[in-house]
Amino acid sequence: MGKVDFGAKPIMVPQPVLIVGTYDENGNPDAMNAAWGITTDYNEISISMSSHKTTDNIAKTGAFTVSMGTVDTVIPCDYVGIESAHKVPNKVEKSGLHAVKSSRVNAPIFEELPMVLECKFKSFDNGILVGEIVNVMADESVVTNGAIDIKKLKPIAYNPCDHTYVSLGEVVGKAFSDGNKIK
Repeated sequence: MGKVDFGAKPIMVPQPVLIVGTYDENGNPDAMNAAWGITTDYNEISISMSSHKTTDNIAKTGAFTVSMGTVDTVIPCDYVGIESAHKVPNKVEKSGLHAVKSSRVNAPIFEELPMVLECKFKSFDNGILVGEIVNVMADESVVTNGAIDIKKLKPIAYNPCDHTYVSLGEVVGKAFSDGNKIK
């Protein structure tokens, strides 16, 4: 079986659908969809993004939230990624997402998104937003035995190969365990 070259492209799967929430200078909620993000330490997240209303907001407030897009929220999650808050200031309201203020950082939590990372701004260099994760919160509806249950969360990922969203959740192995079968 041969291999097919695709050239230098940002193809790494899965890419999480991250909804970055902020408040603007007037306290209005904003949200944007970002796929190029990952936790980079135990209490740190890094997201590759260019300049947006969201990054302007973070520079003013020093805080943001990051929620996982889910199967049940594909349409509003996609909408906040294709619409600019510079053009549509009430895009969160129009999306159908409902914002409540985080008690830990000056940023919104979206009621429809069942998992959120509350973050303090650390840096924005060369298009990479870095935040300190001060808390992770999840709705009880997606928690089993004191842990976030991926099957209940139903997170989605962006597939850059064909510009689709795919659902995640099927358990196929046990980390830090299955490799022991080779020993």
